Amino acid sequence: MKVKFLLGCVLLILFSCKEDYTPKPRAFLKLQFPEKIYQDYNTACPFTFQFPEYATIQEQKENCYMNIYFPYFKGTLFITYLPLKDNLYEHIEQSRSLAYKHNTKAEAISEQVFFDEKNKVYGMMYDYDGLTATAAQFYITDSIHHFFRGSLYYNTEVNDSILPVNIFIKKDIRHLIERFRWKDK
Repeated sequence: MKVKFLLGCVLLILFSCKEDYTPKPRAFLKLQFPEKIYQDYNTACPFTFQFPEYATIQEQKENCYMNIYFPYFKGTLFITYLPLKDNLYEHIEQSRSLAYKHNTKAEAISEQVFFDEKNKVYGMMYDYDGLTATAAQFYITDSIHHFFRGSLYYNTEVNDSILPVNIFIKKDIRHLIERFRWKDK
């Protein structure tokens, strides 16, 4: 009886699996990205820029503060505008400090300098690799009168599947910076 049972178990093991099982790799969401069409933002604020049509601007009540909301991606670019009062260094240091606050979670932080002498637009973009709360931060200034700062956050858990969205929206942020103009040159 024991021999028949053991023989049955061995035969069951040998013939039950005909193919090797290979685990499937982790998959990312397949996202359909909208076409990049930009529109002008031009109000009483001392600056203009272009932002994508698939985003909306939620103006705040004070000092040209606003949020550029990306509803499809559940992300918000928080914008702060500050007039300079001989305090450019303080604002740049505060922006740098806020950017590197995420250094403990980021695998790397790269800095991209923007320098447009013709339009007096100078700035820095901080780009994060890894799972950080913010995806990108930047500031723009004319170095005399104006300081404009932005931080991109998502309303969802930050994980690897958000990487394609990050890449897509960071192109919009670069476009905003490259098309940014001060009104009172």
